[in-house]
Amino acid sequence: MALIVHKYGGTSMGSPERIRNVARRVAKWKKAGHQMIVVVSAMSGETNRLLALAKEVSPRPDLRELDVVATTGEQVSIGLLAMALKDLGVDAVSMAGWQVGIHTDNAFTKARIDTIDEDAIRRQLDAGRVVVVAGFQGIDPDRNITTLGRGGSDTSAVAIAAAVHADECLIFTDVDGIYTTDPRIVPEAKRLNNISFEEMLELASLGSKVLQIRSVEFAGKYKVPLRVLSSLSDPDLPVSVEAVSGTLITYEEDPKMMEKAVVTGIACSRNEAKVTVHNVPDTPGIASKILGPIAASNIDVDMIVQNVGVNGRTDFTFTVPRTDLERTVDVLKSDVLPFIGGEQILTSNNIAKISVVGVGMRSHAGVASRMFHALPQENINIQMIGTSEIKVSLVVDEKYTELAVRVLHKAFGLENGPAEI
Repeated sequence: MALIVHKYGGTSMGSPERIRNVARRVAKWKKAGHQMIVVVSAMSGETNRLLALAKEVSPRPDLRELDVVATTGEQVSIGLLAMALKDLGVDAVSMAGWQVGIHTDNAFTKARIDTIDEDAIRRQLDAGRVVVVAGFQGIDPDRNITTLGRGGSDTSAVAIAAAVHADECLIFTDVDGIYTTDPRIVPEAKRLNNISFEEMLELASLGSKVLQIRSVEFAGKYKVPLRVLSSLSDPDLPVSVEAVSGTLITYEEDPKMMEKAVVTGIACSRNEAKVTVHNVPDTPGIASKILGPIAASNIDVDMIVQNVGVNGRTDFTFTVPRTDLERTVDVLKSDVLPFIGGEQILTSNNIAKISVVGVGMRSHAGVASRMFHALPQENINIQMIGTSEIKVSLVVDEKYTELAVRVLHKAFGLENGPAEI
C-alpha cells in the first residue's frame, strides 16, 4: 500500500460532473489499497471572481482581508469533493489549510510555507479516510489566514507530500504532461516522458504555467517524486504510479545528456514589465540602492541591464512581474529617486520573455547563436538578454510572443523532442 498525493486544479474541479470524475478516480485509487491525500484548487474562474468582487468593494483592498476572501473558493471545492466521495461509499474528510496545520509567514497574498503539522492528516489516514485538503492557503503565526500566490495549490500538494513522505505526488491538470512548449502556440509540440528537476525549475520560473515554481523548489529540496498528468483522461485508467503516463520529474541527471548541447523546451511569459531608471550615478553600489527597496517590498526582479556609463551617469533597466509594475514605480519614486538623483522612470508593459531551456546547454554557445540568427529572420528585435547555465532568455515586444516561440521551436527541431545541437 502506497501513500499517494493527488492534486487537482481549477479546470479539473470546474463543474459538478468534473468533480464527480475526480471522485471516481480518487475512489479507485483508494479501493486499490492506497492511502490518499487530495489537494484541490477553487473551481475554474472562482478565484478571479472573488478577487474582482473584492476590488469592486475596495480599489486597493487590504491584503489580509483579500486572503480571507480568496481562500473561500478552495473551501467550496473540498466540501464538494468530500460529498462526491461519500456518495461513492468512500469515507472522506475535508480540511482547510489551518485545520491541517500549514504554517506560513505573514506575507499576505504571497505567503511562504514554514512548516506543516502532519499529525492531523495522519490521524485521518489511520482512520481509513481520504483527506481532501484546500490548496493555496495556510495560517500565519498570529493565526491569520494566508494565501500562497497564484498556483499555490501545487505548492500545497508538494509540501504536504514532503511532510508525510508520500510515495509519489501526482499533479493532475488540463494537459497530459510537460511539453517542449505550449501546444496551444505550437500544435507540433511534443510531450516529454521525463524532465530533469533543473529544467523544470527553469521552465516554471520562465512562464510555463503547468507547475508553480515554488512547488518545483519544494520537490527538489525534499526529492518528492513528482509527476504531471491529465485529469481529463478516463478516471478508470490504471491506479499505480508505474502504469500512469504524463511527465516524471527526475533528480538524477544523465551524464551522457549533459555532454551534449540539448535543448529541452521553450517557455514564454507575458506577465513582464520593463523599468528603466534614467541617468543615475554610475557609482559602486548603485544596483543595491535601486533594487534593495524593491526587494524589501517583496517584488521579484528578473533580468537586469546596466548600460555603460557616460560622464559618470548611466541607465539602469530591469524587469518585474507586470502585476507589480505600479508598486515598483511607487517604491522608486518614494524610496530611491530622492536618494540617488535619477532623472526619470521609464516603463513598458508590452513586452514578453522568451526562454530556451536545456540541461545540456551548460558549455555550449551554439544555442544562443541559433536564437540570435533565427529571430531577426522574422524582424523580431531583441531588447534584453539574460543567461544562466541551462537557459537563454530574451525580451521582445509582446506582439511577437507566439511568432518567436514558433520560430525557435522550429529552429531547434523540437517537434521531434529534445534537440541535440
